[in-house]
This record gives sequence, structure tokens and C-alpha cells, in this order.
Amino acid sequence: MEKKDCFHLGKIAKLHGFKGEVSLLLDVTNPEDYSGLDAVFIDINNHLTPFFIDSIKLKNNGFAAVKLEGVNDEDSARAILRKEVYLPAQILPELEGIRFYDHEVEGFTVVDEVKGDIGILKQVIDLKVNPLLQIMKGGKEILIPLLDGLVNKVDRKNKKLHISAPEGLVDLYLDL
Repeated sequence: MEKKDCFHLGKIAKLHGFKGEVSLLLDVTNPEDYSGLDAVFIDINNHLTPFFIDSIKLKNNGFAAVKLEGVNDEDSARAILRKEVYLPAQILPELEGIRFYDHEVEGFTVVDEVKGDIGILKQVIDLKVNPLLQIMKGGKEILIPLLDGLVNKVDRKNKKLHISAPEGLVDLYLDL
């Protein structure tokens, strides 16, 4: 399995007890969607290594207490601390309309209904309070809050994200 075929699920944040259990910080919109996982891939030295899950219990603030097969003590759990966790992209159901996965639209051209092409979407910065679209145009960064009603259309075929940016926001970043 390669990273290009996966999506980022989260990160092993800390130890959870002394018997190999760890706390996984789920970097996803709905952690509940992942409460039934049976396996994950952990990036160990730039190689995605599969781990089967013995148990997973959702906690507060996007954390889950996870017991992985073969990780039975504090030392083996420390070996995976601060490692990134991935899942195969093909397990995600396809979204339609204006709904999208953050990783799905990276690299899309962002088209504002007033300003037209305003750049390429580098990433969705998933801040809990205020998620942002990070757009790059000619070396300049544009940050647009991902508010309800911002996205008008997700053109997956042509890799375009059509938006209605708040009036004057794009002008703050670009001399259009």
C-alpha cells in the first residue's frame, strides 16, 4: 500500500495505559464513522505497515483508545508514538454534489463566481472552529474560510472547485 492510494486518518498521539494501548487522534470530520475499524496502516520509516485492531473505543475531542494486535507493552507502543495513520482511499464511499473529502479536492483549480480562477487548492486546513481552504496563486497564499454556502459545485471530472468567496476577501490577497 502506498500513501498516494490512502487518506490520512490521524496520528498516534500518546500512550493509553501500560499494556500497549495508544491514543489515536482522529483527524476526520466524524470520528464516529471509524468506530468499527479492524485495521490501519501506520507510517513507519516511510513504509505503510498494516496493523490489525483488537479494540477501539472513541473518547472525547476526536481521540480513540486503540489496542493493536502485536503491540502488547509500553515499549512496543512507544515505537509507534507520533506516527501517522492511514486508511485505503477505496474504503470511503463516493460523495456527490458539493460534499467532498478534504484530500479529494487537493490540486483542484478553485474558481470564484466573481473573480474566476483564483488558484490551486493546496489543502483544506481542518481547524475545528474554522476550517480553511489554502489556495496558491503565483506563489501567493489565499486562505478562505470553509463556511456553509461557500462551495457551489465540485467538478470532479475537470478537477475544479467552484466557490462564492466573501466579497473583497480574494482582493486582500491578490491584485486582481
